Amino acid sequence: MGSLFAELARQASTNARREVETYTREVPELGFLAKDPRARAETLEHSMWLRRRTVELSPGDSELSGDDLGCIASMGELRAGAGISLDARQQVLRVHTALMLREINEATEAQRGGGVEELMRMMTWFALQGERGIGAYRQGFVRVLRRRIPYSEQVALLARSLLNGDPISSELAAAVDMELPDHYAVTVFRFPDRPAVDRFLENEIEALVKSHRAPVMWGPEGSDGSGELIALLPLFSGAAAAENVPPHAFPELLPDLTPDHLPDLVQDFARALGRPCAVATATAPLPELADALHRARRISQAAPLRRASARLRPHTLADVFVELAVADVSFVDDWLRTVARLLETGPDLLATLDAYYCHDMHRGATAAALNVHTRTLDYRLRRVRELTGINPGSTRGVRTLSAVVTRRLSGVWR
Repeated sequence: MGSLFAELARQASTNARREVETYTREVPELGFLAKDPRARAETLEHSMWLRRRTVELSPGDSELSGDDLGCIASMGELRAGAGISLDARQQVLRVHTALMLREINEATEAQRGGGVEELMRMMTWFALQGERGIGAYRQGFVRVLRRRIPYSEQVALLARSLLNGDPISSELAAAVDMELPDHYAVTVFRFPDRPAVDRFLENEIEALVKSHRAPVMWGPEGSDGSGELIALLPLFSGAAAAENVPPHAFPELLPDLTPDHLPDLVQDFARALGRPCAVATATAPLPELADALHRARRISQAAPLRRASARLRPHTLADVFVELAVADVSFVDDWLRTVARLLETGPDLLATLDAYYCHDMHRGATAAALNVHTRTLDYRLRRVRELTGINPGSTRGVRTLSAVVTRRLSGVWR
């Protein structure tokens, strides 16, 4: 055995104790190790065993055996059984990896640099076998989750892990019998009052998750009682309408494409939620889902609140980019709000403009949607012009009044 490996063997016990102390200090959910002698002893024993196996296997570049991986998986099961979260599990893996690298560095320095060949052999082994070990730990962790928590919670963990870029998502997806695609449409349902999550609603959402093969999770509740539901609609190769993208186009300038099957998901979930909501979506490849969620949230805050109906649809950046810009310029938003107050004198002018623009200013379709005669529609449009000095059918009218309507329906003006 070379000097580097001998030094690591000598320090195995000290390093294992340091690891347990670091877990106790830096991972809040493992603070119980300071008060639970049995759990602390089990963790210390596993840490020492792993270091000894590292020193035994790495000089000859030998792989972790099936029994070794089973032992590592059992520690993942133990941690899941103790109830630690995915975030804490990820913290544990980061701390362990950082400490192992630190120990290798300290052993190298103790040998006054040691042999480069030994160091490279150790780092190569650590990279390959460390990945196998982490995979086994994840599998053990997920095995316990699958037994202990309901399907809906497993799906929520999958959604959260995908948004956080956590590699455990592959094991979680297998546990709930879902495939992981290349892209997702991250879809946010925003509602001013979060529904009570009773058993009936849980059952409905679970059925929709299985039908659409889309993991969902509840977002954080707002201080005003508002809430959101986040759904990740999978987009497999060929499902993202990529053929509609011009060749050699600059992708950052393209609006999010709405998959053909997304409106069905939106309608189904909106009906289950049973309340007005604003729906927004942003597509992204797996590594960029967190950014897509941020975009979808911003879009949902600018999108109009609507009840579940044929008119409820997912909004993309292309639909509300004007309103997003307006929201960040207070004096422009105040001006639009003043226009909205003029229109509130009626009769039904804001609803009329909403229908008018939703039907691309087609008078017949608009009148039919409002269930009024076209002469009544014409009267209301004239009334808008009288009150605001803006012709709804002009370029200025479309730019100004459509923004007024969307801002008013979004619920941000209270």
